[in-house]
Amino acid sequence: MNLSTMGQAIAPAPAIVVLGRSALDTARRLQASLPGATVHGLEARVGHDADVSFTQLGEHLQALYANGTPIVALCAAGIVIRCVAPMLSNKGTEPPVLAVAEDGSAVVPLLGGLAGVNVLARHLAQTLGIAPAITTSGELRFGTCLLNPPEGYVLADLEQSKHFVSDLLAGETVRIEGDAPWLDDADLPKADGAARTIRITPFVDDAHSTSRPDALVIHPRSLLAVVTKPQGADAQQIRAMLSAQALSPQALAAVIAPVSSMGDAAVQAIADDLAVPLRFANFNANFNADFNDSEASTAIDWLVTTLGPDVDFHHDATGIALARARAPIDPARIGQARGTLTVIGLGPGDIGLRVPDATAALAAATDILGYATYVAMAGPFRDDQQVHATDNREELMRARHAFELASAGRHVVVVSSGDPGVFAMASAVLEALDVSEHAHWKTVDLRIVPGISAAMATAALAGAPLGHDFCVLSLSDNLKPWQVIRERLQHAAQADLVMAFYNPISRARPWQLGEALDIVREWRTPDTRVVLGRDVGRPGATLVNTTLGELRAEQVDMRTMVIVGSSTTRGIDGGPNGEWIYTPRWYGEPPKR
Repeated sequence: MNLSTMGQAIAPAPAIVVLGRSALDTARRLQASLPGATVHGLEARVGHDADVSFTQLGEHLQALYANGTPIVALCAAGIVIRCVAPMLSNKGTEPPVLAVAEDGSAVVPLLGGLAGVNVLARHLAQTLGIAPAITTSGELRFGTCLLNPPEGYVLADLEQSKHFVSDLLAGETVRIEGDAPWLDDADLPKADGAARTIRITPFVDDAHSTSRPDALVIHPRSLLAVVTKPQGADAQQIRAMLSAQALSPQALAAVIAPVSSMGDAAVQAIADDLAVPLRFANFNANFNADFNDSEASTAIDWLVTTLGPDVDFHHDATGIALARARAPIDPARIGQARGTLTVIGLGPGDIGLRVPDATAALAAATDILGYATYVAMAGPFRDDQQVHATDNREELMRARHAFELASAGRHVVVVSSGDPGVFAMASAVLEALDVSEHAHWKTVDLRIVPGISAAMATAALAGAPLGHDFCVLSLSDNLKPWQVIRERLQHAAQADLVMAFYNPISRARPWQLGEALDIVREWRTPDTRVVLGRDVGRPGATLVNTTLGELRAEQVDMRTMVIVGSSTTRGIDGGPNGEWIYTPRWYGEPPKR
């Protein structure tokens, strides 16, 4: 984590943890300076004013720590230490953990020195207009953390490097071999004849051995592995090539593959095995079995065009090429990533009812698409995120736009309310893919994240009216004939199913709900229980318990979920309106108790 990365989302994004409302102002100030960060609040004290709610602080901090999530806790340092103490084992794997005073008067880095906690502390302190409480001796002495090189570089051996820094603190001098611009202004004890050396190199031969106690080796991520023939290739072949050239796998910046292999799980497995990003390039290398030097290679031509002429190349008969640049390579500038398209459900509206995977998808998105009302519910968004809000009836156009963006390597989120697979955008997205003639759309990494539907949220608030067999029906005839709706209503009512009605009424069809209720009344008695949930999970939500005989269409609008019970649905004392509505699990004679 480096200051240069603070303008874009940190992966994983920091969690800003607050224990009371008095810390929210400071938390939001910090959040505004940390793209992708979310505010996590103790539910008993913060309610749903935070982005993520939790009930047990210790368990929540330990879960964040285990996931490698940077933690910015607005509370006493001792509280944080006691909570995460059981998790402490390996210094090399701990995420940044900081304590910040509720009023923003202090920033104290606690853990994660090798993960950039001091860099994050300085950034937060600058945001708050204070000085951070840095206590790391090496950083205080030298003005930099030698064990935490900047983006594009990686420490070769942590344990050996810690001894090296201890030697410098004890009075040893040092010289630098290689290009290390971030050390130009560091207050290091430099000497031309120093016995200790900081080496910036991609090599791992004897001269650059990481086991030598007199050397601190840092590898620039300046290598690319180009897999021109994905079929049959594997990560071990790349490791063997690197070893043959005395190059460190840690210096690998990315794996590059042809665009035609996008979506190939075997290619992704190679990058995953090597723990580097996978990028795709629009080349079509046709190396023959010998892959000799005299053969023209479009892949190498592409690399020269992309990286410049000052690049060393090595290749073998398997169709794998290694490219070594003189400086670290930013993978984001090489080719394109496989685009992602995630269709999410926001739930009924309350952020506390939004699933964590939906929140994570929004944080990682470059582009957010959806009906304007739902997009507004999903915000706020960062300045680097593009928002594409459209009218509610433009589902297929929205889906096509999402695929075009994702197939260009963007990370796209399509927003629905409730659950995206229930009368929402998941079906529209799959329909667009089904009828599309664009082959590149099928290479997009498509995911669907469930949400809490309006029917489920209303049922939970009322009790358990969906506790037995039920069906969900949309009364809108925009995409199906009213006659089909009538027939389905008749069958569902005759089958004694609990029914949940979506889109029950609108200005364009004010008569349909009345006709639907008339059909149901042919099969249900007037005392059949009915639940009306309007804007459940949103401000101004209402819940009405009534009966089929008392229900009138005028009580319902487009934002109302109507749940009509079965013959066994009943009410008991309690609940938000004085009674709980539920449908027993059994049907017919009740079981013996």
